[in-house]
Formats: sequence, structure tokens, C-alpha cells
Amino acid sequence: MAHLAHMICDSINNTFQQKLATDNLRDLYAGFQEALLPDLKVSEFADMFAQTIVYGLFAARFNHTQKRPFCRHDAASEIPSTNPFLRRLFAAIAGPDFDDEPFVGFVDDLAQVLALTDMEAVLADFGKTMRREDPIIHFYETFLAQYDPKLRAMRGVYYTPEPVVSYIVRSVDYLLREHFDCPGGLADAATVAYSSCDEDGKERVERTPRVLILDPAMGTGTFLYHVIAHIRERYRQMGNVGMWSGYVREHLLPRLFGFELLMAPYTMAHLKLGMQLAAIDLPIAERAAWAYDFATNDRLGIYLTNILDEALKRSELMFGRDISDEANQAAKVKQGYPVMVVLGNPPYSGHSANKGQWINDLLRGQDSQTGRKTANYFEVDGQPLGERNPKWLNDDYVKFIRVAQWRIEKMGYGVLAFITNHGYLDNPTFRGMRQSLMRSFDDIYVLDLHGNSKKKDHSPDGSKDENVFDIQQGVAIGIFVKRQQKASSSDMANVYHAHLWGLREVYETVSQRQERGGKYHWLAERDVSTTEWKRLEPTSPFFLFKPQDDVVRAEYEQGYKVTELFGTGNPKVDGGKKYGLGICTHNDALHIAWTEAELIDRVQKLASPSIPDSVILETLPVRESPYWNTTRERMKVRISQWQAKIWPVYYRPFDWRKIYYEPALMDIGRGGSSRHVMSNAKFCPRNLMVSRGYEIEAFQHVLVSNTVAVHHAATRKEGNYLFPLYLYPEMALEGRHSNLSPTFITTFLAILKMRFISNGKGDLQQTFGPEDIFNYMYAVFHSPTYRERYAEFLKIDFPRLPLISNANLFRELCNLGDRLVGLHLMEKFGKIITSYPVSGNDVVEKVDYTASADTPEQNRVWINRMQYIEGVPAEVWDFHIGGYQVCQKWLKDRKGCQLSFNDINHYQRIVAALAETIILMEKIDEVIDSHGGWPIWLC
Repeated sequence: MAHLAHMICDSINNTFQQKLATDNLRDLYAGFQEALLPDLKVSEFADMFAQTIVYGLFAARFNHTQKRPFCRHDAASEIPSTNPFLRRLFAAIAGPDFDDEPFVGFVDDLAQVLALTDMEAVLADFGKTMRREDPIIHFYETFLAQYDPKLRAMRGVYYTPEPVVSYIVRSVDYLLREHFDCPGGLADAATVAYSSCDEDGKERVERTPRVLILDPAMGTGTFLYHVIAHIRERYRQMGNVGMWSGYVREHLLPRLFGFELLMAPYTMAHLKLGMQLAAIDLPIAERAAWAYDFATNDRLGIYLTNILDEALKRSELMFGRDISDEANQAAKVKQGYPVMVVLGNPPYSGHSANKGQWINDLLRGQDSQTGRKTANYFEVDGQPLGERNPKWLNDDYVKFIRVAQWRIEKMGYGVLAFITNHGYLDNPTFRGMRQSLMRSFDDIYVLDLHGNSKKKDHSPDGSKDENVFDIQQGVAIGIFVKRQQKASSSDMANVYHAHLWGLREVYETVSQRQERGGKYHWLAERDVSTTEWKRLEPTSPFFLFKPQDDVVRAEYEQGYKVTELFGTGNPKVDGGKKYGLGICTHNDALHIAWTEAELIDRVQKLASPSIPDSVILETLPVRESPYWNTTRERMKVRISQWQAKIWPVYYRPFDWRKIYYEPALMDIGRGGSSRHVMSNAKFCPRNLMVSRGYEIEAFQHVLVSNTVAVHHAATRKEGNYLFPLYLYPEMALEGRHSNLSPTFITTFLAILKMRFISNGKGDLQQTFGPEDIFNYMYAVFHSPTYRERYAEFLKIDFPRLPLISNANLFRELCNLGDRLVGLHLMEKFGKIITSYPVSGNDVVEKVDYTASADTPEQNRVWINRMQYIEGVPAEVWDFHIGGYQVCQKWLKDRKGCQLSFNDINHYQRIVAALAETIILMEKIDEVIDSHGGWPIWLC
């Protein structure tokens, strides 16, 4: 079927490319554009159409009961009446006007494949719930994986596991019964008055079901399926099977709504829910009693639309038809229907394609529908976040939470229950979002399911931790409750948190699949009422949705944050800041080279007026884009004094290269204080590199440079900031002064009771200088106990430096830090402990490490099949800085290169420096312990 779908797709593309498309096909294309995406390309239309044909025929085949074989012409009448969109589409495709289309033969072949398929066998398995899939989803995922595996991954087509859905659905049912005077929970049949405006703007009041339920990104309808199953089970337990059909018609169908933007899952949702209400998921003996017979005008309240787009899409409308009752109903639900329950699993995408003005305004506190101010995720405590790059607030799941929050605020009460990326729980970028949610809701329950392989999550006991999905990103269930009447006078929500660690599921044997535990089992057995919650007290400025040790936090917060430690302290001068994010060139292949000669040759070509732009595009690593116009960018180079802009740059740990630093061509580091910081960093012999938070399992994001550095020099993911120790007026080497905050210096002077000198080092008896403070700080940040003791705080912000009054401890830490700084800048060298015993071509082909338990001196780092560096200790090989495995990374970056004598010598010095670093880090802890241990401000 995937092969035939590709044939349909290719056929449609070819007819448009050759300008042979018929009027019918062009009308079909225009209809898809009108109904779905105005900017839909032909290739996208062909792909969407091919998939729609597959899923539509699949749906029709399930409903084929005639004795004659299934064929294309049967599809329109046999697609369930609950899905008017597909019925209209297939009425066109099955008609005689399309018989001569070149792709119709492939459609007939698809119908033939389905005609020969034993659907009874599939039906027999439908509803036999497994942890991860049912037959409908199995078909959907398996087909899409064959048809376009990249598309499957891009669209996040991963089935939400049944225990996760069950936990959320049962929790919502409990909360409705417990806190909203809804004895029936999700089955509640009560109505409320709903005020709306007619076409003339006149207000009218009508009755509407009270518990309206919406899945705003329903995918294949899994959450709505479980809502129906939960309600049906309630009727079963009450012995009210005879009331079921009447209940479905009068009180269930009018209350269930789902939105979906993608055609394929939308089609599958129609099929799946239609089959469920027809009781095909039940044993054959029970089907007749529970089957709901859809009337001609019945339909499922699920629509092909995008809730993040305020404008009413002409969804479900094709081929020039007028707006139908179905579309009007979709608009009512979308634009203000009193939805009380919002639940589901919205998509996670850091590079969101949903960039509509309305949702972007809503995130920033402006409701463009009403013109009113509303909750703002980009503020905290009434002030702008001040984030340099707040892109994670534009993730799709954040937008879905924001819309759901807005809907429930309009209703005045309700429940929001999502499973999403768990990044919003503690990432500092989300602090405004967390504060906003606390202001909107009365109770917030957060169940962190962990499973973040990016952070190398492990259970607290050290055992393996798995994700409930087949994804790397950790997830959490968030349940947000806004009551009709507040339970307390507080204007901020009660926040409750729980962890769930461990394996996804545990079986005695794979074949028996006998459940003995795991996350799935735990979720299947509990809900919000039976989860052991820990009450949190989120406070400014971070409003964390994760527990912290309050005693250790208070201790940690007595320290000076590095962003307060560096700078003028005068907010009128660059905001008091004299630090900035490292350089982001947007094109390292152009701006950075191994040698100055290589870089000069590259920039000379850019500047040369005799070389055409076409040659530049062919020979240099540049291409035309919205960010790069070759003619324009080359002119910038010509008018600049580019020869003076080739600098040394710290590129990766222990890896210095050359950079063409032209801010006008770069992404980050262009103007204002950033350019000032970079220019100063060029001259400064001491620049601290550190990140704000981290995404891996341990804090190791500290390094020192003696020149400018790129934004990933000391951190693989988070981006490192540069804090120059000295500033150079007019960029001259003479007249430098300390970049340490005067307020910090005054505070430290009062504590340490030594005299401060403005340059260099003091004698550490009566005086101390900027470099002493730098060395002390570098030692503290390399303390293993510091990194472990304050790990949960280091994850969310810049590190803090404890100030101490113990001069002897200060003196010893300064000396240890001075040695570390010297080693890391390669101004000082450790003892060489390695050898390079085999001659050869010295080309790095494949980097590998072999260890010998009996003779560790023979531990080898291989660069090719014949040559290796011998005597590299295992702990040195495994040593990480900012997510980089240093000894491996330095060599891997030189794959295909021939190492020179200096390269090999440099690598041996790296090994020596790291070996001594490990010893010095242990020594730092020993010295602190000898003075009374942590917290050191009490020493």
C-alpha cells in the first residue's frame, strides 16, 4: 500500500509539472488549499492526497458489507456518515469525471489490496488493548513508517500509551465529581446557560451541556476513545445498557470535540471512534446491546482545523460549497464555546510551524480577539523575562497549554489535563509561564514521568529509567484545576508534585507478557486521588514546579551569582552588564579555520571584486538564504578592515583556532555590549566561561579562556557566556581595569578583611586582587561536593559563589584554582604520562579506546588501525567538560586530518592536564573538609 501511495503521489506531481493536470485535479488542489492551507504546495498536496486516499479506502473497507468485492466506486457510500469530509471527497474521486485521471489505476489497485484483506481477522483484534497500540493505530503507524519514516518522526506520530491516557481520564473524572458538583463526572448530562452573539451582534442565551470536553490536538482520537470507554463502563456497572443509545445521541455526541490539523490522524480518529460507538471493540455477544446506530444527521464533533489559529479555516468544506452547519459548530467550539475539560497530548516541537499572530500575541499577554490584556508568559513579577533567546516558549506544547488556559479562563472554571514535554517544570525560561499558570488555576498537579535520555536520567537508586514514549524528551502529566469557587483566599495555585521513575513495564518473560510492575502498571492502578503528592511552595523568581531542599537552597542563595559578580554595577551603563553569550557565527565553516592562512585565503576571496558571486557560492561554504545575500554580505567585507578582524578563538575544550570576527555577518555577538565584551575578551588573559543551567546529568560547565570563545566552547547544548576578568578602555592593552562589580568587591572586603588591589594578584596575606578572586571562584566551581550539593540549583541558573571569611581557606583555594587555570589555559603543564610508540601516516581515521585491566599503562586511544596514544587513564578518557568527552572530542574533530608533531604533543598535554585536574578537584574537597566542610561560608 505504501508503494501504491507513492505512485499516486508521483503521478499527481508529474501531471502538475508537465502542466497536464485536468480541471478536476486543479479543483481538487484548490479545494485542499481552501479547506486546509492557503500556501499548500503541489508536492505537499500530492502527498496529503495520497495518504488521504489510503486512509479513506481503509475506512470504507471496514464498512463494506456487500457480497460483491470492494472497489473504489463503493468508497463514497461506505465511508461512515460521521465523516462528511471524506464522503464528499470520495464522491468526487469515485465519480465518472475522475475515471481518466492517471492516478486512478493506482487507487483501484489499493482498493483491490483491501478487497483481498481479511478484515474479520482485524475486527476480531480491535479493542484488545495493549500497552502501546490497537489495530487501527498499528495500521496508521506501520503504514506511515513504510510510506515516509521521516514524516512519521517529524509529525510525532507516536501512540499515547493506554495507561497514560487512562490515568488522565480517570483523574479528570474524579476531579469533576469531587470539586465541580458533577456526580456523573465525565458522564455528566447537566446543562448550563451559554451567552453568545448572533450574526447581528445581538446577545442570546441558550442551554448547552455543562461538561463539554475538547482534545485540541486529538491525533487519532485516543483520549476521546478512552473518555467514551470510561463512560460506557460506568453505564455497564449501573446496569443501564438500555439507556446507552439515547444517552449517546442526546448527551454524549453533543459534548465531545476534537481538533486535528493533519489529514491522516483525523481520518483514523473518525474511523476509530465510529467503530467504538458501533461497539465493534466489544465481544461479539455484547455488540448488539451496545451498538449505536448513527442517524443520517449524526456526526462526530471532530474537525480538521488548527486551534492555534484564531481565524476560522474553511475546514470540512470542499469544492466551493457554502459554510455548513458542521463548520459553524466547529467555529462555535473553537471561538468560545464553554469548554470545561481540555485534555490530550499536544505536539512537542521547539521549531514550531504554528506562527500565527493571534497565538503569538496570546503568549505575550494580548488577546487580539477582545483587545484585552491577559496572561503573559514573557513576563515574571510584572517585568520582562530578559531572556536572550526565549525560543522554548514558542514550542508547540507551550502554545497548546496557553490556549487551553485561555479557554478555561473564559469559561470561568474547568480542568486542563495534558501530557507534555517536562521542560517547563524547572527551566528558567518558563518561569513567567509557571507564574501565569499559578495565577489562573487553583490547584496544579504535576506528575513527572522523567525518561529524559538527553539528560541521561536514572532512577534515584541508580537503576534504569525509561520513557513512556519512544522519544528522548522526558515527559510529565500536568493537571490544572480552576474551581467555580476558590477553596482558599490565596491568589496563587496550590502546586503538588510527584515523581515516577523506573522501567516502562516489567515482564516475567516477553512471551508471557505478565505484568509485574513499571510505569505502565503504576499508571493503570492510580489516578490523581491515589497519587502521593508533595506540596510545593513555588516562589519568585523561578516559581519552580519541582521540589527543592529549602535549607540547602537558602544556603546556596547566600552566594553571589556570577552575573552579579561581574559588571559595573551601574544599570545606566549597558544595564550594568559586562558579560555576554559566546560568539554564534551562524556559519562556522566560513568564519572559523584551523590556521590564519586558511582563513585569510577564504576572506580574501569574499572581498575580491574580481571573483563572481557564482564562484563564491560554488567554492565557499555559503548559500543564498533569507540570512545571506552574497552580493550584500561581500560588500560588508570589502568596506570593513577585515585584516584586523582575524583573531584567535577558543572553539572547544583545549581547542584554539582562528576566527574571522565580523559581527555584521554573524548571528550572536553583533552589537552593543556583546561586541564590547567580545573585543575585551580578545585581550583578556582570564575569561570565565559558564552556562546558565544544564541539560545533562551533572554540572561540568566551567572553563577558562584567554581569548574570545564561541557559544558552545564549554557547553555542548546550553550555550556558554563569557565573563572577562578585565576591561580594556578603547581596546588598548594599557589602562585595563577589573570587571568585578564594585558592590561585590565592597561586600567581599568586609567579609575577608583584606585590602583589594585593582590589578593582578595580591600577596594573600594583606591583599588580594582580581585574579585571586578568579582563581578562588574557579576552584569552588570545580569542587565535586559543590557540584553535587547544589546540583538542583545549578540546573536552572548561573552558578553562585559563596563568600568566606576564612583567610586560610581562601588562600589555599586560590592556589589550587591558580594551578587549574594555568593547566586549562596551557600556560602550565602537567607531567606527561602518555607515549606515541608507533610510526605511521598520523591520519585520524577512527577514534577508539581500549583499556587493559591488568596493565592500565597500556590503555590506548587509537587514531587509526596502526597508531595510538598509550597510557591514557580510563578516568581521563571519560572526563567531560560541558557535555564534551574532551579526549575523544578533540580527536574526532580532526577526523581525516594528519596530526603534526605539535598536534600530538598538544594532545599529550591535554591528557596530562586532565589527569592533574582530577587530582586537584579531589584536593579542593579535601582542603574544604579540613576547614570544617560545607557550607564553606561557615568555615
